[in-house]
Amino acid sequence: MKTIDELLAESVAGRRVFVRADLNVPLDGTTITDDGRIRAVLPTVKALAEAGARVVVASHLGRPKGAPDPAFSLAPAAARLGELLGADVAFATDTVGESAQAVVAGLADGQVAVVENLRFNAGETSKDDAERAAFAEQLAALADVYVGDGFGAVHRKHASVYDLPARLPHYAGYLIANEVAVLKKLTEDVKRPYVVALGGAKVSDKLAVIDQLLAKADRLLIGGGMAYTFLKAKGHEVGISLLQEDQIPAVTEYLERAEKSGVEIVLPVDVLVAGEFPDLKTKAPANPTTVAADAIPADQEGLDIGPETRKLYASKLADAGTVFWNGPMGVFEHPDYAEGTKAVAQALLDSPGFTVVGGGDSAAAVRTLGFDETAFGHISTGGGASLEYLEGKTLPGLAALED
Repeated sequence: MKTIDELLAESVAGRRVFVRADLNVPLDGTTITDDGRIRAVLPTVKALAEAGARVVVASHLGRPKGAPDPAFSLAPAAARLGELLGADVAFATDTVGESAQAVVAGLADGQVAVVENLRFNAGETSKDDAERAAFAEQLAALADVYVGDGFGAVHRKHASVYDLPARLPHYAGYLIANEVAVLKKLTEDVKRPYVVALGGAKVSDKLAVIDQLLAKADRLLIGGGMAYTFLKAKGHEVGISLLQEDQIPAVTEYLERAEKSGVEIVLPVDVLVAGEFPDLKTKAPANPTTVAADAIPADQEGLDIGPETRKLYASKLADAGTVFWNGPMGVFEHPDYAEGTKAVAQALLDSPGFTVVGGGDSAAAVRTLGFDETAFGHISTGGGASLEYLEGKTLPGLAALED
């Protein structure tokens, strides 16, 4: 995989460089609530612009249905990119049409443009190879060189991620190169004990990675909504907590495998419960109660790990040589249920080992809860991509960057 440093060693002045970024930021209307993904691509865009390239940045945002939808416009992200660069960023109101062609043609050396949401064109996400290829050809006409730097999308076989690199000289940007180096530390050069903290809503989203980690990790700490399927598999009452009953056989099998192989699976010993899900808009007090994890009332829902579990998980992280964390421990968006996630984040900071926050809601929680991002070993920009890499899958966007 060639990197951007190899590209910059050549002369890029005057060349049109297509940067596939991940500007898929959360929006409240037109207001960006977390610009972490935009900041993550800055080193690549800056380096290219300073070297005199004509930089064309492209990304998806949300899940539009293959047609323009103002609710998913990249205009706010383009404006924020300009603010962070301290320079004007041109914006094309389409992906490959008249506006994109005119904007790219009007770029001078060192200038940056953003084209509209790639998913406004059905060819971006099409499962039809020919339709995807046709869109990739249109994108290729906008550039001379391709730089892949949208790590959050490399697990997708999309036109701008998979088909376009084959049509242009291609390089990995700084973000992707760094993400891959970190993931290799989690799979090839692991310092032990290797502890993995997994949370989030659905256990089904994590089954494949748990399957792989049972052969690699020393401890798995389970929290979030997925913990209640584990607790149910152990025979405990979970009330009206989030539960995937169809996954109980798989979870039971994993618990048995872990015991045989000496991998420690650590489950909550106490949880915060309430009779209803909290209001995340008003953040009105939820008044939860703390109960033992094996004594959840039938009419109550578990919404965060309890204080004893927080202490337990912190102790299990204290001697870690390597930590990977993906998924919050509870409904961290509400202050009454944020302490479990906060405790795990703090335990990562206190750990002497190499700590990786695996993107998605975990990365959002770190920022929302006020932690210093630079204090962690690495915060990934792609939760789904990180998990699929750890599952041992071939990621289309990384494969496309290989020579």
